[in-house]
Amino acid sequence: MHRKPAFHGTRPLMAVALACAACAAHSVENGAPITPIGIFEFGAGTLPPSSVGATVGVRGASYSASQLRDTRGDRSPVGIKLKVHSASLAIVKTTDVPLLGGTYGFTAVVPYLDMSNRLTIPTPVGPMPLKGTNAAVGDITVAPVVVKWTPSPGLFVNGRLELQLPTGSYKADRLINSGSNHWTASPAVSFTWIGPTGLEVSSNIQLNVHGKNKDTQYRSGMEYQHEFAVGQHVGPWTLGVGGYLYQQISDDKVNGSKFQDGNRSRVMALGPAISFFDLGSDWPVFWAHVYKEFGARNRSQGTQVAVRAAWSF
Repeated sequence: MHRKPAFHGTRPLMAVALACAACAAHSVENGAPITPIGIFEFGAGTLPPSSVGATVGVRGASYSASQLRDTRGDRSPVGIKLKVHSASLAIVKTTDVPLLGGTYGFTAVVPYLDMSNRLTIPTPVGPMPLKGTNAAVGDITVAPVVVKWTPSPGLFVNGRLELQLPTGSYKADRLINSGSNHWTASPAVSFTWIGPTGLEVSSNIQLNVHGKNKDTQYRSGMEYQHEFAVGQHVGPWTLGVGGYLYQQISDDKVNGSKFQDGNRSRVMALGPAISFFDLGSDWPVFWAHVYKEFGARNRSQGTQVAVRAAWSF
């Protein structure tokens, strides 16, 4: 329920970065993944039952990174101090309307991001410090089509088409932006399997297809995003581990031509995850995790902490 930041450098920054061989490339238009990641943990495949009202979700998250990794996975000489705090509001509406062998629903997510970034770029005349901040509404995500299935007892599946709209704050000469300045379409499928002993395996898999930034003529490559959680149900609690795998699977392009070596990025994350769901009570559903990233290429590598809750009306 929050979008991780993209670093959007000023033209002087890009000129220095290209002129300085020690500078690492930063994936998907000078930054980290454009779409939210680390959203789905336990219960990824489940959706609330149909109701007169809707389900309202809130999420708070914090991401911090103090290093960049280059195309070989080595630490970049470019220094970074990145902090992103976010708060998001989600609305999920499910119905009894039949569709594709399941039932129809739709969702919308509005994020607010408070972001800061400090870069220290090595140059022939000494380090060049750069600082950027942005606190504003990010890109709104809507899923006009969500289909929920329950193929068998203990197995829950949903598929959807998410559209990330360029509604967030953006300036081409700003170091960091809460908006991406282009649309993104993301077909996705999620599942949750809960075994007879309470073992749960959940996952969300999606592809992100990006439009072109009209101000920079930059088009980020397609991304594969896979989030997961494995844990054990103990009463209303589920305890275990979660994480994600992010991999860019096509090249970045500028004016239709491949940017540098394609500027592809990847990262993995793993850490403890927990959820709480007391069926029949008035308590909200609750999720939390702490994920540590590793194996990064062409992007930042840091830590994500997130808490999420949902109420049905």
